[in-house]
Amino acid sequence: MKRGYVIITNNPIVGGALGGKCEVIYITCTYEDILKKIRDKIHLGYRLMSHPLSGSVKPGETPYKSVMLSADANRVDMKSLSMIESAIQSCAKFNFKQDCYDGKILEDFQQVDLSLIKSGIDSAGIG
Repeated sequence: MKRGYVIITNNPIVGGALGGKCEVIYITCTYEDILKKIRDKIHLGYRLMSHPLSGSVKPGETPYKSVMLSADANRVDMKSLSMIESAIQSCAKFNFKQDCYDGKILEDFQQVDLSLIKSGIDSAGIG
């Protein structure tokens, strides 16, 4: 298992798809809450390795988010902190209504999020 990075996600299918390749931390929570959990890790010295608002799907359009962080906690990276704070502020502008979507659409959102994080891993050259 690669130890250079960790995936933090609220997407239930990411662990099964990537769990053997890297550490995956799955948390049952909202999109905004997963961003706040990521911010907590950044305060511990982790760095963002994928953008918290990657892809063309807005926070108000999907309940799922997966983000790649460095697994080596060091000092607080101010660029990562600024990016996650901006993402949290952007997320607060949207109001996701999960009850508007049926199970199939939610599964589609899970697949989109999984595809985005896989692409991020590939782009980082660590997949």
